[in-house]
Amino acid sequence: MNKSIEYTLIKTCPVTKARAGILKTKHSTIETPVFMPVGTQATIKTVNHNDLYQMGIRILLSNSYHLYLRPGHKLIENAGGLHNFMNWNGSILTDSGGFQVFSLSKLRKISDKGVEFQSWHDGSYHFITPAKSMEIQNSIGADIIMAFDDCVQYPATYEQTKKSLERTTLWAKECIESHQRSDVQALFGIVQGGMYHDLREKSAKELVDMDFPGYAVGGLSVGEGKELMYETLKYTTEFLPQNKPRYLMGVGTPEDLIEGICSGIDMFDCVMPTRIGRHGTAFGNGWRINIKNAAYKEDFTPIVEGCNCYTCQNFTKAYIRHLIKANETLGFTLVSIHNIYYLFNLMQDARKAILEDRFPEFLSSLNLDVKKK
Repeated sequence: MNKSIEYTLIKTCPVTKARAGILKTKHSTIETPVFMPVGTQATIKTVNHNDLYQMGIRILLSNSYHLYLRPGHKLIENAGGLHNFMNWNGSILTDSGGFQVFSLSKLRKISDKGVEFQSWHDGSYHFITPAKSMEIQNSIGADIIMAFDDCVQYPATYEQTKKSLERTTLWAKECIESHQRSDVQALFGIVQGGMYHDLREKSAKELVDMDFPGYAVGGLSVGEGKELMYETLKYTTEFLPQNKPRYLMGVGTPEDLIEGICSGIDMFDCVMPTRIGRHGTAFGNGWRINIKNAAYKEDFTPIVEGCNCYTCQNFTKAYIRHLIKANETLGFTLVSIHNIYYLFNLMQDARKAILEDRFPEFLSSLNLDVKKK
């Protein structure tokens, strides 16, 4: 058994692949399926830690790419690790930065040795290898860390995708060899392979042979349509072990989370709830509401009737609209709190339905044909 985390699969839906489990790290116990808020720069934008903890959130995500560039992984290590640096008592997962190098770098040159890239921050040049990624993440000290991977663009040819997969497998082996803190940090492998079923199967089987304590599905939600994403995800999870956690990277709409659960995913993350929150958009039951709309100027009801989040229990759409129109930070905070709670609670409701053998009925009760209001 891996010493850094412990995963227990409690129940699986007999109709779908939906799973309910428990994930334990050194810092917290996490009920799965779970949505993990994204704190890219070691903070959830506009939301403080106490608000997160009050919601029941026990794990969040940060990004080693951004923290490496600023303030620097050695500074975080000198502060006693990321938990101490940001004063978060729950668990933390760090992404390796592979996707950010792919999506944010001004210039990048990739080879089997690693990636040379130009920082989006100050234009400086850097070279990250799998060993360097492990050094950075070991210094940062998250509970769960990710192998350095090569995320292929969409669309990509079969040969381009195959080369990306081979590089991801090579780098995964090097990450295992370079990982220095396996007693306290669980290293997850990342399945790649684009939209090609045979390459997804190959990637998954190669990583499973390496016996990682957990597995992520990467390279989805990169421009392909929903139907193709769901089809690829469902196929990929067939080759992942039942007794280890499964993480779908960077996916966070309500309908995507539910589809992921149906495909056997345990962990999700996305910047969406706070990103759209900072633009005044909130999740609802089958709709998204733009609170800046004039229709809500004198609407003295909560964002969602019956929602138990701090925002809906205490404030009206009219007040929140006023704050956002006045460019007051509290307005963005209140919408972000609601959005995070909405997704986290959706996961909790799904988990309860799985445990109570009524997950298909739960699915039927959802309205996920999202409309904007």
